[in-house]
Amino acid sequence: MQTLTTAGAGSLLLSPREVLRHLDQPTDEKLLDTSLVRLSSNENPYSPSPAMVEAMSQMQAKICRYPNADFASLEEIIAEREDVPASQVVVTSGSREGLKAVGLMKAIQGGEIGCCLPTYRALLTYAEMWGADLRVSPLTEDLQYNLVAIEEAISDKTRMVFVCNPNNPTGRLLPADELRTFCQRASQRTTVFVDEVYFDYIETSGYPSMKSLIADDRDVIISRTLSKVYGLAGARIGYLMANDETAATIRNTLMSGTNVLGIALGKAAFADEEFKSFSLQKNRECKQLIYSTLSSLQLDYLESHTNFVFFKTDRPIAEVQQAFKSSGVQVGRAFPPYMDWCRISTGKVEEVQEFCRAAREVFA
Repeated sequence: MQTLTTAGAGSLLLSPREVLRHLDQPTDEKLLDTSLVRLSSNENPYSPSPAMVEAMSQMQAKICRYPNADFASLEEIIAEREDVPASQVVVTSGSREGLKAVGLMKAIQGGEIGCCLPTYRALLTYAEMWGADLRVSPLTEDLQYNLVAIEEAISDKTRMVFVCNPNNPTGRLLPADELRTFCQRASQRTTVFVDEVYFDYIETSGYPSMKSLIADDRDVIISRTLSKVYGLAGARIGYLMANDETAATIRNTLMSGTNVLGIALGKAAFADEEFKSFSLQKNRECKQLIYSTLSSLQLDYLESHTNFVFFKTDRPIAEVQQAFKSSGVQVGRAFPPYMDWCRISTGKVEEVQEFCRAAREVFA
């Protein structure tokens, strides 16, 4: 059952002050317990494929060399795949380095960054550390990213607005026309960052990336990653797309970049369409298992365009986390202000079956 009712109705919600305090709590990575079934970090546990392993093996002899030439060749491969100039591609150490680099780039300009919460906070948290102020708008009543509120909040202090689509943790996908219109209007007033790290999971026919706006020289930045569908979270390979001037500025803000093994894995992953199809199919199977179990337990959830599902627990998330842990499963962290909602990642089919078993115990 897809929840379409008012998200706040009957929910355990935090006040704005409580939200800010709660955001200082440990993230998924710090909460991991290796003895548990790990369904908390939106990883693809099926990788690396044999082709990726072979590519990494062949690259081992180059570990003693700096990755400059290989780095440029990966940018060229991405540019060809995305149909953009290589000058508009910036390869990063996972999407997180790109997010943080842009967060820093905007923070040092002073002013505000507009966003909704909850969402993925790597860029926002880093920008705050360097002095930016966040102009936070709530999600809509059906837990959708609130483009209207964000646009209304743009002022002469706004240096950037951040949109995560599909959004983490809700898994919601914005209507394409609404997002495109928003990006066109907002980019005339400030930079628009669209985080598309879950774009590969979108199965809505013909759904467009906002990268096309870059060709129109819009002030738009797009982020992608190989951590999800391609299963390379540990290899740290991501990339940004932006107009030439912005891309050049971002390159000067990067802290590290990826390494020769990561580059080899990335090239092999892009060439392995069979593995990508396999990953998407397993994700579909796992989401259907989760949906079926939640429906049988009469728990509301949001149909997801990602590799996780956000569902309403009707109990405090801390209590639910502990209950699942006692049943051998690690679920996602709290996402304030929705403190009786839980994010569960897909994993291997047998791991998701363990979640389903545990859910029937937790919500008996």
